[in-house]
Amino acid sequence: MLEIEDLHAGYGALAVVHGVSLRVGERECVALIGPNGAGKTTVLRAVAGLVRPSAGSARFLGDSLIGLAPDRICRKGIGFVTEQLNLFPAMTVLENLVLGAYAAARVETAGKLEPVFDLFPVLAERRRQAAGTLSGGERKMLAFGRALMSSPRLLVVDEPSLGLAPKMAALVFDTLRTLNHAGMAILLVEQNVPATLRVARRAYVLEQGQVALEGSSAELAASAYVKEAYLGVRG
Repeated sequence: MLEIEDLHAGYGALAVVHGVSLRVGERECVALIGPNGAGKTTVLRAVAGLVRPSAGSARFLGDSLIGLAPDRICRKGIGFVTEQLNLFPAMTVLENLVLGAYAAARVETAGKLEPVFDLFPVLAERRRQAAGTLSGGERKMLAFGRALMSSPRLLVVDEPSLGLAPKMAALVFDTLRTLNHAGMAILLVEQNVPATLRVARRAYVLEQGQVALEGSSAELAASAYVKEAYLGVRG
């Protein structure tokens, strides 16, 4: 579904990603793990059209994403839940959700709302409430819901559990699992490595802008290097 080959990207003169290659298949959940500053978010931003790669390729369902504006990438079937969430705080929950379906005909929007409300009942309860008055966990749900309103085939998710209480973080991982089991492909960046390896089928370890390791989640969880560097297990 998503194929990235020898991707180089950064910000101005600052090179961050140096030749990253990865793939996400149909119905797969694939994770990017690694230390802060490794280039994980930059890879996601390149996929979403927020950063233009300096070299390499990124293809979705066989079509190149390089040079496309973010709205065109969204229309191709890629949804993005950013770390910053980027909600409109003065607008209601419902208005934020409807914006996620901007590319769909108005008659289709109502049909897209019900699955989101089924997944996140609290959003239905707070549909008339301003997004800025929601709790951190509720805002995270709203960001997921808005991305799902575009009916993506691939959901790109950046640090979904960041800043959340353990109970809410567990709900986020349950949501990812539910979406993936329903057939949605997911590319996930997340610092909670143990939980991530329980959700993802495969994972790539990024270090200093390059893929240091890759394999199934089971293989990486059993790796002595991953155990010591990311799971806190020694010996």
